[in-house]
Amino acid sequence: MTSPLPPQPITDLIVCPHCDAAYELERPRTGERAVCGRCHTVLIAPRAKAGLQIIAVSLAIVVLVIAATIFPFLTLRAAGNSNSVSILDAALAFSDGPLVALALSTAALIIFIPLLRVLLALYVLVPVVLDRMPAKGSRQAFRLAEALRPWSMAEIFAIGCAVALVKLTDLADVTFGPAFWMFALLVVLVVAQDRFMCRWTVWKSLDGLRK
Repeated sequence: MTSPLPPQPITDLIVCPHCDAAYELERPRTGERAVCGRCHTVLIAPRAKAGLQIIAVSLAIVVLVIAATIFPFLTLRAAGNSNSVSILDAALAFSDGPLVALALSTAALIIFIPLLRVLLALYVLVPVVLDRMPAKGSRQAFRLAEALRPWSMAEIFAIGCAVALVKLTDLADVTFGPAFWMFALLVVLVVAQDRFMCRWTVWKSLDGLRK
């Protein structure tokens, strides 16, 4: 990227979403990246067949989220007793009394918000990839998906589980259930989805198809 430029038509500029530095818009070739020279944020990163890859990853995430909430996440055995818990059980562990708001917030952050973001991405991207008119409200849907990104905390839950398991192994026998491995794969796919997606390309595609 070149250094920040003096005022010129807005359509010829791109602004870094992190540090607000403005640059002359020059779309890189497929496989290249345009990076902010001030804070090194990736501004444009077009990829070949990225839309199909994101859709495939998104569908896999939907399946994994649903399955991970149903199957056992962990099985604990101590003093002759055994107890299996799912991700939803863990999220709603404090659903009684005044902590119900905390339980619902936890469930939203690790299950429902990641699932909602993926569904919104599918709603926006499927017509774009098929070269059809954008779905009704697609711009608002994509904007909402991006606004929810900081609140999608599946990977934070995974880190918290790793820390807790280190302490639990001294107190009980811990067996990983199917949902544990599903959730581990889910975290990887969520990161991959964000990496594959070039948001500038999505916005330009929505504008172009609308016109």
